[in-house]
Amino acid sequence: MSGTTSTNAYGITRTVSAGYDETVARVRELLKEEGFGVLTEIDVKRTLKEKLDQDVDPYVILGACNPNFAARSLRIEPDIGLLLPCNIIVTQRAGATHVGVVNPQSLVQITSNAELAEIANEVDARLRRVIEGL
Repeated sequence: MSGTTSTNAYGITRTVSAGYDETVARVRELLKEEGFGVLTEIDVKRTLKEKLDQDVDPYVILGACNPNFAARSLRIEPDIGLLLPCNIIVTQRAGATHVGVVNPQSLVQITSNAELAEIANEVDARLRRVIEGL
């Protein structure tokens, strides 16, 4: 897979040449390689069809968690669970497949906790490897 990467205040996105299903599978593989498991999966396309009878392009939100980072974060700040897990999106728009990962540094800025910032830097590096691996 190859593509273009961009960043914004809350995430890193990449447009890839691979199809939607292939990309979802590859994201799962790369997350696993980086020590993340997928705890939640929200099929936005299916949900909007079922709840609102709206047809939208394929769109999934994967809630990924690395147990070691989560445990360390919870010891430092017990309410950090409000910002977990790390969300990753895979969507198809205008015939192209897009992947986005949350920027963990933007999330912990809310807390102003320097110890959490160190963990966020580690998580950020792993999620960037996922994006760059596509």
